[in-house]
Amino acid sequence: MKKLSFSAILAAYIFMIFVFSCGAPSERLMVQPAAIGGAEPVGMETCASCHEDEVKNFKYTAHARVFIAEDDREILGCEACHGAGSLHLEVGGGKGQFIINPKKDPEACYQCHLEIKAAFNLQYHHPVRERRVNCTNCHDPHGEDIYKAKGMRMGRENEVCMQCHREQSSPRVFEHEAVRDGCTFCHRPHGSINDKMLVENDNNLCLKCHAQIAMPGSVTIGDFSHTTRLAEGRCWSAGCHTAVHGSNINPHLRY
Repeated sequence: MKKLSFSAILAAYIFMIFVFSCGAPSERLMVQPAAIGGAEPVGMETCASCHEDEVKNFKYTAHARVFIAEDDREILGCEACHGAGSLHLEVGGGKGQFIINPKKDPEACYQCHLEIKAAFNLQYHHPVRERRVNCTNCHDPHGEDIYKAKGMRMGRENEVCMQCHREQSSPRVFEHEAVRDGCTFCHRPHGSINDKMLVENDNNLCLKCHAQIAMPGSVTIGDFSHTTRLAEGRCWSAGCHTAVHGSNINPHLRY
């Protein structure tokens, strides 16, 4: 048997990833599609007669391919989130007229995104549950941010956070390079068990990038030994690097 080269095996592996991630439909669980009593589905093309701009980009998103497996893979499209549209159509459309608006009630989003609903129930979370913000403040369910590759979304993710967190995203004389990697490098965007919605609430958050361990029991960061300092508390709250998003006066990220 002819032995395959490493490049051939790598090419086959990449192809398999592409097929299974892009070619196959998602198996994400949907609890129950949005329902409006007495209404019947009208199809996405009917919705496009009034909502042309929304449908134009939406056709190419993952949301447009939501289906119910038990019903012979029936494509739901717009009506998966907004409910069947026949009654909405009969009254001539209009906001709130026999249609579900996920912008006002995130329950429509939760039917698929169960893990996000759980995150909003954690101790520290964005106030979606309290109705102070909603999913569409950060996500465009009809457009770019749900069909662009993950790496291409990094800039947009930071822009979304900047809409509210302007102080944290302002340019600094001495920047913290981690900010370039995106807010979600340190913060969980929906909810966390840690204050400030941090990924981790101790020095391990910083040591992922900053530790250079010279020998067992000794931690050197930059040109300084931090072995004893790390025992004094968290890097950002022990009086050391308090300006975690960047500083205008100190290269060691201090105010």
